[in-house]
Amino acid sequence: MSSKAARVFLSFDLAHDRDLYVRLLAEAKKGAWFSIDSCSAERADDTGNDAMVRERIAAVDAVIVICGEHTDECPSVSAELQMTREERKPHLLLWGRREVMCKKPASSRADDSMYGWTPHILQSQLQVILRAPRDVPDHLRKATPKPLV
Repeated sequence: MSSKAARVFLSFDLAHDRDLYVRLLAEAKKGAWFSIDSCSAERADDTGNDAMVRERIAAVDAVIVICGEHTDECPSVSAELQMTREERKPHLLLWGRREVMCKKPASSRADDSMYGWTPHILQSQLQVILRAPRDVPDHLRKATPKPLV
């Protein structure tokens, strides 16, 4: 990725997946290629709070949604994903738990893919959704064609 870290909003089910938030937060601190600028928070269902969440989503480069067993039942994650689309922000769905069937938010689309969660996959998918140039080893780079004179 570029030298500047991608700023990310992290959406997750507060009732069931706080441990996954802590895990991704630790991962963000290890590497310098993304930072979590904001995340899901306890909130009442009022328009003022929705406006604050929308503002936070609008201010980041991308949104990561951590999917767990009950994500499909969580209205706040579904609302945050909908706001992400309305703000035209790229998003990434992560399979949060290896040992269980994780579910997409109710507002997800059929073409929304959910990716396994490893540091390499996370970095690669963030690069893809942000259309960041990948680091290509010198031996794999195309040679610049010589001008025809």
